[in-house]
Amino acid sequence: MAVPELHRLRELQEELARQAFYGPLGRRPGTVAGVDVAYEPGGARAYPAVVVLSWPGLEVLEEKTLELPVSFPYLPGYLSFREVPLIKEVLKRLRRQPDLIFVDGQGLAHPRKCGLAVHLGVELRRPTIGCAKKPLLRDFEPPGERPGDRSPIFLGREVVGYAVRTRRGVKPVYVSPGYGLTVEEAVDLVLEACRGYRLPEPLRRAHQRATRARNG
Repeated sequence: MAVPELHRLRELQEELARQAFYGPLGRRPGTVAGVDVAYEPGGARAYPAVVVLSWPGLEVLEEKTLELPVSFPYLPGYLSFREVPLIKEVLKRLRRQPDLIFVDGQGLAHPRKCGLAVHLGVELRRPTIGCAKKPLLRDFEPPGERPGDRSPIFLGREVVGYAVRTRRGVKPVYVSPGYGLTVEEAVDLVLEACRGYRLPEPLRRAHQRATRARNG
Protein backbone atom coordinates (compact mmCIF):
# COMPACT_ATOMS: atom_id res chain seq x y z
CA MET A 1 0.00 0.00 0.00
CA ALA A 2 1.26 3.45 -0.87
CA VAL A 3 1.75 5.80 2.08
CA PRO A 4 -0.17 9.05 1.50
CA GLU A 5 1.31 12.46 2.19
CA LEU A 6 0.86 13.26 5.87
CA HIS A 7 0.36 16.98 5.35
CA ARG A 8 -2.67 16.23 3.18
CA LEU A 9 -4.11 13.90 5.82
CA ARG A 10 -3.60 16.56 8.48
CA GLU A 11 -5.49 19.07 6.36
CA LEU A 12 -8.36 16.62 5.95
CA GLN A 13 -8.48 15.99 9.69
CA GLU A 14 -8.52 19.71 10.43
CA GLU A 15 -11.43 20.15 8.01
CA LEU A 16 -13.36 17.25 9.57
CA ALA A 17 -12.72 18.68 13.05
CA ARG A 18 -14.25 21.99 11.97
CA GLN A 19 -17.42 20.16 10.93
CA ALA A 20 -17.86 18.28 14.21
CA PHE A 21 -20.71 19.22 16.56
CA TYR A 22 -20.62 18.75 20.35
CA GLY A 23 -23.94 20.08 21.64
CA PRO A 24 -26.16 18.12 24.03
CA LEU A 25 -27.54 14.83 22.72
CA GLY A 26 -31.05 16.10 23.29
CA ARG A 27 -32.86 12.77 23.62
CA ARG A 28 -32.09 9.33 24.92
CA PRO A 29 -31.15 6.76 22.27
CA GLY A 30 -33.48 3.88 21.57
CA THR A 31 -30.71 1.75 20.07
CA VAL A 32 -26.92 1.86 20.23
CA ALA A 33 -24.20 0.04 18.31
CA GLY A 34 -20.62 -0.96 18.90
CA VAL A 35 -18.19 -1.15 15.99
CA ASP A 36 -14.75 -2.75 15.84
CA VAL A 37 -12.33 -4.04 13.21
CA ALA A 38 -10.09 -7.11 13.44
CA TYR A 39 -7.23 -7.77 11.02
CA GLU A 40 -5.65 -10.95 9.78
CA PRO A 41 -1.90 -11.37 10.45
CA GLY A 42 -0.08 -9.12 8.01
CA GLY A 43 -3.04 -6.76 7.82
CA ALA A 44 -4.06 -7.42 4.21
CA ARG A 45 -7.67 -8.23 5.09
CA ALA A 46 -10.02 -6.77 7.67
CA TYR A 47 -13.12 -7.97 9.50
CA PRO A 48 -15.31 -5.03 10.51
CA ALA A 49 -18.16 -5.86 12.87
CA VAL A 50 -21.21 -4.02 14.21
CA VAL A 51 -23.50 -5.14 17.02
CA VAL A 52 -26.76 -3.25 17.60
CA LEU A 53 -28.30 -3.30 21.07
CA SER A 54 -31.41 -1.91 22.73
CA TRP A 55 -30.96 0.98 25.14
CA PRO A 56 -30.82 0.95 28.08
CA GLY A 57 -31.43 -2.80 28.27
CA LEU A 58 -28.48 -3.69 25.99
CA GLU A 59 -30.20 -6.69 24.44
CA VAL A 60 -28.59 -7.71 21.13
CA LEU A 61 -30.90 -6.85 18.21
CA GLU A 62 -28.66 -7.35 15.17
CA GLU A 63 -25.08 -8.30 14.27
CA LYS A 64 -23.14 -7.99 11.02
CA THR A 65 -19.57 -8.75 9.93
CA LEU A 66 -17.73 -8.50 6.64
CA GLU A 67 -14.41 -9.59 5.19
CA LEU A 68 -12.81 -6.78 3.19
CA PRO A 69 -9.43 -5.91 1.69
CA VAL A 70 -7.42 -3.24 3.50
CA SER A 71 -6.60 -0.28 1.25
CA PHE A 72 -4.90 2.10 3.70
CA PRO A 73 -1.76 1.53 5.80
CA TYR A 74 -1.64 1.75 9.59
CA LEU A 75 -0.42 5.21 10.58
CA PRO A 76 -0.57 6.28 14.26
CA GLY A 77 -2.87 9.28 14.62
CA TYR A 78 -4.52 8.60 11.25
CA LEU A 79 -6.41 5.39 12.04
CA SER A 80 -9.71 6.80 10.82
CA PHE A 81 -8.59 6.82 7.18
CA ARG A 82 -8.02 3.07 7.46
CA GLU A 83 -11.13 2.12 9.43
CA VAL A 84 -13.95 4.55 8.56
CA PRO A 85 -14.48 3.05 5.05
CA LEU A 86 -14.56 -0.45 6.56
CA ILE A 87 -17.01 0.52 9.30
CA LYS A 88 -19.29 2.41 6.92
CA GLU A 89 -19.46 -0.65 4.68
CA VAL A 90 -20.64 -2.94 7.48
CA LEU A 91 -23.08 -0.33 8.80
CA LYS A 92 -24.73 -0.24 5.36
CA ARG A 93 -25.80 -3.87 5.82
CA LEU A 94 -27.96 -3.15 8.89
CA ARG A 95 -31.73 -3.27 8.61
CA ARG A 96 -32.00 -0.16 10.79
CA GLN A 97 -29.34 2.40 11.70
CA PRO A 98 -28.61 2.89 15.43
CA ASP A 99 -29.19 6.17 17.24
CA LEU A 100 -25.69 6.22 18.77
CA ILE A 101 -22.43 4.47 17.89
CA PHE A 102 -19.65 3.43 20.29
CA VAL A 103 -16.28 3.40 18.52
CA ASP A 104 -13.12 1.55 19.58
CA GLY A 105 -10.81 4.55 19.20
CA GLN A 106 -10.36 8.22 19.94
CA GLY A 107 -12.91 10.98 19.49
CA LEU A 108 -12.15 14.59 20.38
CA ALA A 109 -9.17 13.50 22.52
CA HIS A 110 -6.82 13.57 19.54
CA PRO A 111 -3.95 15.96 18.69
CA ARG A 112 -6.02 17.48 15.87
CA LYS A 113 -9.42 16.83 17.49
CA CYS A 114 -10.19 14.24 14.82
CA GLY A 115 -10.06 10.71 16.11
CA LEU A 116 -11.90 7.79 14.54
CA ALA A 117 -15.20 8.64 16.26
CA VAL A 118 -15.08 12.24 15.01
CA HIS A 119 -14.34 11.21 11.42
CA LEU A 120 -17.12 8.60 11.44
CA GLY A 121 -19.62 10.91 13.14
CA VAL A 122 -19.04 13.76 10.70
CA GLU A 123 -19.44 11.49 7.68
CA LEU A 124 -22.60 9.85 9.04
CA ARG A 125 -23.98 12.94 10.82
CA ARG A 126 -24.80 10.58 13.69
CA PRO A 127 -23.84 10.71 17.40
CA THR A 128 -20.65 8.80 18.16
CA ILE A 129 -18.51 8.14 21.23
CA GLY A 130 -14.82 7.31 21.18
CA CYS A 131 -13.73 4.80 23.84
CA ALA A 132 -10.06 3.89 23.43
CA LYS A 133 -7.89 1.42 25.30
CA LYS A 134 -4.79 3.65 25.02
CA PRO A 135 -4.47 7.46 25.08
CA LEU A 136 -3.08 9.63 22.30
CA LEU A 137 -2.91 12.71 24.55
CA ARG A 138 -0.88 12.51 27.75
CA ASP A 139 -2.01 15.59 29.68
CA PHE A 140 -4.09 13.88 32.40
CA GLU A 141 -3.77 12.33 35.83
CA PRO A 142 -4.70 8.70 36.54
CA PRO A 143 -8.28 8.39 37.78
CA GLY A 144 -9.16 6.89 41.16
CA GLU A 145 -9.57 3.16 41.59
CA ARG A 146 -13.36 3.06 42.07
CA PRO A 147 -15.58 2.33 39.04
CA GLY A 148 -16.85 5.67 37.78
CA ASP A 149 -13.78 7.63 38.84
CA ARG A 150 -12.55 9.92 36.07
CA SER A 151 -9.76 12.36 35.33
CA PRO A 152 -9.93 15.08 32.63
CA ILE A 153 -7.78 14.86 29.51
CA PHE A 154 -6.52 18.23 28.33
CA LEU A 155 -5.54 19.59 24.94
CA GLY A 156 -4.02 22.89 25.90
CA ARG A 157 -6.51 24.25 28.45
CA GLU A 158 -9.52 22.50 26.94
CA VAL A 159 -11.02 19.35 28.46
CA VAL A 160 -11.45 17.04 25.46
CA GLY A 161 -12.16 13.77 27.23
CA TYR A 162 -11.70 11.73 30.39
CA ALA A 163 -9.66 8.78 31.58
CA VAL A 164 -12.41 6.65 33.12
CA ARG A 165 -12.20 3.73 35.52
CA THR A 166 -14.87 1.27 34.48
CA ARG A 167 -13.81 -1.62 36.71
CA ARG A 168 -11.69 -1.87 39.84
CA GLY A 169 -8.23 -3.36 39.27
CA VAL A 170 -8.07 -2.80 35.48
CA LYS A 171 -6.66 0.00 33.36
CA PRO A 172 -8.93 2.95 32.55
CA VAL A 173 -10.47 3.63 29.16
CA TYR A 174 -10.14 6.98 27.40
CA VAL A 175 -13.50 8.47 26.54
CA SER A 176 -14.32 11.46 24.36
CA PRO A 177 -17.23 12.53 22.16
CA GLY A 178 -17.04 12.01 18.42
CA TYR A 179 -20.09 13.89 17.23
CA GLY A 180 -23.44 15.10 18.50
CA LEU A 181 -22.98 15.04 22.28
CA THR A 182 -20.92 16.62 25.06
CA VAL A 183 -17.81 15.34 26.80
CA GLU A 184 -19.75 14.69 30.00
CA GLU A 185 -22.54 12.86 28.17
CA ALA A 186 -19.98 10.60 26.49
CA VAL A 187 -18.57 9.54 29.88
CA ASP A 188 -22.00 9.01 31.43
CA LEU A 189 -23.14 6.84 28.51
CA VAL A 190 -19.98 4.72 28.58
CA LEU A 191 -20.44 4.07 32.30
CA GLU A 192 -24.13 3.27 31.82
CA ALA A 193 -23.18 0.76 29.10
CA CYS A 194 -20.70 -1.14 31.29
CA ARG A 195 -21.69 -4.53 32.65
CA GLY A 196 -18.77 -5.47 34.89
CA TYR A 197 -16.07 -5.47 32.21
CA ARG A 198 -13.46 -2.90 31.24
CA LEU A 199 -15.13 -2.12 27.91
CA PRO A 200 -18.73 -0.95 27.57
CA GLU A 201 -21.00 -3.74 26.38
CA PRO A 202 -21.48 -2.51 22.76
CA LEU A 203 -17.71 -2.47 22.18
CA ARG A 204 -17.07 -5.70 24.05
CA ARG A 205 -19.59 -7.52 21.89
CA ALA A 206 -18.35 -5.91 18.66
CA HIS A 207 -14.79 -6.93 19.53
CA GLN A 208 -15.91 -10.53 20.13
CA ARG A 209 -17.82 -10.57 16.84
CA ALA A 210 -14.91 -9.17 14.81
CA THR A 211 -12.48 -11.61 16.42
CA ARG A 212 -14.71 -14.58 15.67
CA ALA A 213 -15.03 -13.48 12.05
CA ARG A 214 -11.25 -13.18 11.71
CA ASN A 215 -10.68 -16.59 13.27
CA GLY A 216 -13.17 -18.17 10.90
